[in-house]
Amino acid sequence: MPELPEVEVTRRSFADKIASALILDLRMGKPLRWPLGTSAQSLVGRRVVSVRRRGKYLLLDLDEGLLLLHLGMSGSLNFAPTQAPGGPHDHMDLVTDHGVLRLHDPRRFGAVVWAPSEESVQAQKLLGHLGVEPLGGQFDLAVFSLALKKRHAAIKQVLLAGHEVVGVGNIYASESLFMAGIRPTTRASRLSGPRVAKLHAAIVQVLSRAVQQGGSTLKDFVNAEGRTGYFQLEAAVYGRAGEPCRVCATPIRSLLQGQRTTFYCPTCQKP
Repeated sequence: MPELPEVEVTRRSFADKIASALILDLRMGKPLRWPLGTSAQSLVGRRVVSVRRRGKYLLLDLDEGLLLLHLGMSGSLNFAPTQAPGGPHDHMDLVTDHGVLRLHDPRRFGAVVWAPSEESVQAQKLLGHLGVEPLGGQFDLAVFSLALKKRHAAIKQVLLAGHEVVGVGNIYASESLFMAGIRPTTRASRLSGPRVAKLHAAIVQVLSRAVQQGGSTLKDFVNAEGRTGYFQLEAAVYGRAGEPCRVCATPIRSLLQGQRTTFYCPTCQKP
């Protein structure tokens, strides 16, 4: 699944190109997770003002309303001057005078939703539950520490839930916990202040590095220019079960937590 770094990399790869573009047409394919929420024709003549990100959602601000885009489990966006005729897995073509933004989503878990504003009921159903952004300077250590004290679930599960900090998905939760030296099964409420501080710093460092590396391409992720990411090549634990830890040479282990595979070093990461 595209995680926060992949979504941010995607945003950066087309945001400047589509800014101020006039919408000429919106062609929707097979139904996605949620309905568009308006007629496609009603968006013709609108302008794209900017492209933002909130968690794993891309927000295309229009001169009236906004489009919320989600890549689902395996979706990707491509922006080009023109696009070939759409295939069975191409579910949106946003045609503008700057080019065509296409959503490709084989599993159709993605979404394209129009909302009159970010504060509207339509938008808040998708965005209202999201935690603080980890990369925008709003990720406060004291607030994060206090929130974890109230959480008795395993710290890995708390991070994946996204209520305290948004966007730390499976790959980057494993990597952040390794960097902080914390066992993924440790109860969040048991973490001491210094350990929470290490985790806070690790989350910011890991996500920032992943964005710099273009995200992680495990199967088919590419940005809107068709480029793959490279963070997976330097992952410390993710996807490395049985391989030696890069720090201590202990074999990396894996376990299932909430139907997701967690990777960790039993020596470097303490309960």
